[in-house]
Amino acid sequence: MSAAERFIHEAMEVIIDEAVKKATDVQEKVCEWQSPEKLRELLDLELKDGGESDSKILQHCKNAIRYSVKTSHPRFFNQLFAGLEPYSMVASFITEAVKTSLYTYEVAPVFTLMEDAVLKKMMELIGWDEGGDGIFNPGGSMSNMYAVNLARYRFCPDIKEVGLYNAPRLVMFTSQEGHYSISKAAALLGLGTKNVYASILPPADMLLSLSILVQGAVPFFVNATAGTTVFGAFDPVDEIADICERHSLWLHVDACWGGAALVSNQHKHLLKGIHRADSVAWNPHKMLMACLQCSAFLIKDKTSLLQRCHSAKASYLFQQDKFYDVSYDTGDKSVQCSRKPDAFKFWLMWKALGSSELERRVDRALAMARYLAQTFKKREGFHLLMEVAPVIKERMMKTGSMMIGYQTHGDKPNFFRMVVINPQVSKQDLDFVLDEIHSLGKDLR
Repeated sequence: MSAAERFIHEAMEVIIDEAVKKATDVQEKVCEWQSPEKLRELLDLELKDGGESDSKILQHCKNAIRYSVKTSHPRFFNQLFAGLEPYSMVASFITEAVKTSLYTYEVAPVFTLMEDAVLKKMMELIGWDEGGDGIFNPGGSMSNMYAVNLARYRFCPDIKEVGLYNAPRLVMFTSQEGHYSISKAAALLGLGTKNVYASILPPADMLLSLSILVQGAVPFFVNATAGTTVFGAFDPVDEIADICERHSLWLHVDACWGGAALVSNQHKHLLKGIHRADSVAWNPHKMLMACLQCSAFLIKDKTSLLQRCHSAKASYLFQQDKFYDVSYDTGDKSVQCSRKPDAFKFWLMWKALGSSELERRVDRALAMARYLAQTFKKREGFHLLMEVAPVIKERMMKTGSMMIGYQTHGDKPNFFRMVVINPQVSKQDLDFVLDEIHSLGKDLR
């Protein structure tokens, strides 16, 4: 066995023991909190001229895991991702070991076909019976940016070559609970954040009322959200689609969080009308638990719009006289060059579990969330919104007992935002959450 192989075997043992076994053990801490100053000392961050021994490197690996937040822990509720997904994790190891980039069939034949298969299945769940197009990319924010860019390109195809100079003032609409990446996309693409109008009105009144504010401007894009980040709320996609069709607006559905409901017969009604969208963002690394990151951007258009909008026709990569069908060279659709084969993490997991188990995973997550809400209402001393959330968050982090996010909303004070998706979470864990919040905050009354 070579030294490299030996090190990899030893490192895998560390990963299994520290990042899999201990990280999913409810008796272990969610995090071992250290201040930044103390953690700098513990990690020995200095990079030196000479290399270190494998034993020291393995210790660095152990420390990296030890002092990281254990997002696979049953009592981690802090983000819209959680839990250990073994099949997706193995797929992640494989993509790192194979180390290829998904821009051409030439260098990534297996993963190119797998991405295509996954995208087609996701389109089928959306309801695009005639297919469409799509691409996996680094995160839902990037997917939302793709949507804005495509919508603008369809409206002003000359903008790719001549830029903003001859374009009208373009405005976008989203709900007040929409993700901040819509405004970021407007800033990045030169549209301007002041041209993003966040509405609190019913969809039927939205355009009529906002047209007063944007006289002289041209609406071109509407973002509907399926599963908002804070409340998990769903916009009425069908109603919004009526408006978009009537005014020839691009309808994008940000289903990064709530798209998982499409695999559930019980809950897919939450996304009623999503088949009418021009584009959809969906992150399997959230409720479906694929390893980070795993984000799909899908569009209904089948006329190579994605390709035409982003193509740079790099001659060293996308030669048109190759000996195989160059339609499998998908990299020119992307704003990236190098692109990781993230779809494999979803494909392998889906193959292992089947659609029926994915459905059970979603149904269970929503059932556990309902259980927590019902239990919460029965608890004496708990209120829907309290000012003490930051103090309790600090205490839970330092004890390492669990991890829950908090935030404000409008004129409401800080409150805890529970995200319950990990299949390892039990009702006992959820009862523990309420008990622990009470214990950590009982002196703050």
